Amino acid sequence: MKLWIRTAFLLAAVIAVAALCNTSAHAEKRVALVIGNNDYRNVPPLRKAVNDARTMSDALKQLGFTVLFAENQTRQAFSETMLAFDKVLEPGDTAFVFFAGHGFEINGQNYLLPTDIAAVTEGQQELIRDGAFAAERLISRVQARGARTSIFVFDACRNNPFEATGTRAIGGSGGLAAMNPPEGVFVVFSAGAKQTALDRLNDGDPNPNSVFTRNFVRELSQPGLNLVQIAKRTQSDVRQMTVAVNRMQTPAYYDQIVGDYVLKPAKDGERTIEVLPQLAALPIAPPPPIINDSGNAPIASFMRHNGGWSISFSIADPTLAISWRLGESGEFKETGFLDSFDPRTRRRMPNPSIELPSDAPAATIQVRYVDPMGQMQGPYPIKFDPEAALINSHRKLLDMTSTSWLSFGGYNSPLVYFTQIFSYRCAIREMRIGIDTTVPDKLVKVPPCNPKDPSAIPDSPPSYMKIPAATRSVSVELTYQDGSLSEIKNFRK
Repeated sequence: MKLWIRTAFLLAAVIAVAALCNTSAHAEKRVALVIGNNDYRNVPPLRKAVNDARTMSDALKQLGFTVLFAENQTRQAFSETMLAFDKVLEPGDTAFVFFAGHGFEINGQNYLLPTDIAAVTEGQQELIRDGAFAAERLISRVQARGARTSIFVFDACRNNPFEATGTRAIGGSGGLAAMNPPEGVFVVFSAGAKQTALDRLNDGDPNPNSVFTRNFVRELSQPGLNLVQIAKRTQSDVRQMTVAVNRMQTPAYYDQIVGDYVLKPAKDGERTIEVLPQLAALPIAPPPPIINDSGNAPIASFMRHNGGWSISFSIADPTLAISWRLGESGEFKETGFLDSFDPRTRRRMPNPSIELPSDAPAATIQVRYVDPMGQMQGPYPIKFDPEAALINSHRKLLDMTSTSWLSFGGYNSPLVYFTQIFSYRCAIREMRIGIDTTVPDKLVKVPPCNPKDPSAIPDSPPSYMKIPAATRSVSVELTYQDGSLSEIKNFRK
């Protein structure tokens, strides 16, 4: 069975600040987990779940999310993917989880099915509980990581996967049960409680996405909409489309977000219906002249994504405002403020991040900040080298996702996939693998780095390799651009 994990650009770094009483303030970042399962082994496969996940992944990247993307997940792979997601989630983050695949409800509890779920019959419901992932448990796990806002979208309200000719199938339609999420959580189902969702309107429907996903993604891209508005507009769109083909599908949502949350604020000149939490910025007195010989110099981390560069500044001191400019001259620009308070200053927290275009040249970024006494600290020079930053960020991502470097698939001809490695190839000079040996001895051709679209996987060379049917394990070793070697990782088939 085809199984591979592809991760998009990983998180724009956190703000590290010295905290009072052993706590730390953390700047919000957006992190998403997107999973699509088509290739079920023991229950009917699906046709569009993987496409839905890919489409959702692209949409979330455009909204500034760091996306951990996975498809055709067995139970073990699902567990490993969740562990990877745990590592990138931090208190104060916005988390977005999307699952497209089979789901099933048992006694009011919803379960997301991995691709190796067993085919069960009446009386064997416990096998589903043991082999699947409870949606409520997934929500609790994300909340336990301290996510400030959590959004869960389950396009898992499809047909009953356990209907089988000649056996007594488990009763039920395959739809999910209504949920009562905790505070700070917003949940969307592709169909109402106990309803099933359409993959396509009819056999001639050419759209590669399900009826729900094609509409939901379109509403996500609209500026100024809050979560409730996105859900209700999707409800209306999907209902109208399905009624036209004599079906009734009404997506459901469960809202426990306090206040409004807007994924894509409207830009200047666009009509916005964004309603932000009532966090008014307190006025800051005009700062005195710049002081260069005091304060702690900020540090910066750089992450490249489809839209350009995200740069996060970490400042040890509490700050009232942050400003920056590119180069040695010109006006300083304010970074703005987050919708959260810094408990140390009792004021809105300055935004620690800025964005630069993908073609931004090497330059010096000048950063300054206002300390709690109202004094301006800086400016401090920070070197921006796009080539070095890209290599460094890709190496960090490879280190963080090393358990997913290789995956196995194929039917008549077994394959080993290294899509994960190719996604971050800008950090790699050479790659070797070993078939049934812990000594990687075969050189694999790695496509050249493309700075304009560094995470895109080219068609040639292919990101997979045929392996003998009797293969039991594959090892891999990377040589990084600086000549250092990775650990040798072994993956069992």
